[in-house]
Amino acid sequence: MATPSSPEVQSFAIGNISVSKVLDCIEPTNPRFLYVDKSKEDFQPYLDWLQPHFLDAGRRMLLSIHTFLIQTTHHSILVDTCVGNDKQGLAFPQWNGRQEDVYLRDLATVGYAPQDVDYVLCTHMHLDHTGWNTRLQDGRWTPTFPHATYLFNKQEWEHWKDEPSLEDQAVVEQNIAPIIEAGLVEWVDNTWGIDDEVSLVPTPGHTPGHCSVQLGSKGQQAIITGDVMVNPVQVAEPQWSQIADTDRALAIETRTQFIDQHCDTDTIILGTHFNTPTGVYIVSQGEQRRIRW
Repeated sequence: MATPSSPEVQSFAIGNISVSKVLDCIEPTNPRFLYVDKSKEDFQPYLDWLQPHFLDAGRRMLLSIHTFLIQTTHHSILVDTCVGNDKQGLAFPQWNGRQEDVYLRDLATVGYAPQDVDYVLCTHMHLDHTGWNTRLQDGRWTPTFPHATYLFNKQEWEHWKDEPSLEDQAVVEQNIAPIIEAGLVEWVDNTWGIDDEVSLVPTPGHTPGHCSVQLGSKGQQAIITGDVMVNPVQVAEPQWSQIADTDRALAIETRTQFIDQHCDTDTIILGTHFNTPTGVYIVSQGEQRRIRW
């Protein structure tokens, strides 16, 4: 399934499809920040499989911000573009004005310069999934991947384009609008297929147009989660709501269906925020669910 290399880059094979996880940053995060009514003690029943990969010794979640670079028989596809550099006005101070070279450097390590990417897909339009859509050049936000078609969900755009908060508008103005203005967008719904090996799966609730990405080749299957789940604890506790869910009831319903559908199958779950080992299986444990890798 996976070829471990470093925390920054991992490789997965799904039939003829190769997938590389490329890290932008890891954020040790207090559970209460994400799950507002939960504490570190609520993780106690699951420590045997959450530590050390997904919780540190202090029970902080190890929130990984990374890209999946997919190479199919036909196309190179970048799924989610992390935080990016030089952004301003973001809700998280540590992500403002970043100057990091690890992301583009490690894309080059797996053989891709920005001009080599055919498609860029954002599972949704939050700041940590759209940041490297653009980079600052000569005082202007320009597309980082100049030859790519950016696949934007129309329903997602309609939700965010007039969102009144200054933080959300900063994301729109820096990460989304410049791509539209450059004429690189193809508007899609979240059941669209990129080719015969990659398709979108609607997983709404976290945001209205949120989608996951289904991969299939030679009878092997994987799915990139997006923010259906942010930490694997939600496999055991799908009713734990995330602070950024726009429709918490729908997000719980979607997450529960996702877990039921993929439990005890051979589908590799590629967690968009799962720290290394990142690719896992959902399995039964009595009446509960957990992950194995």
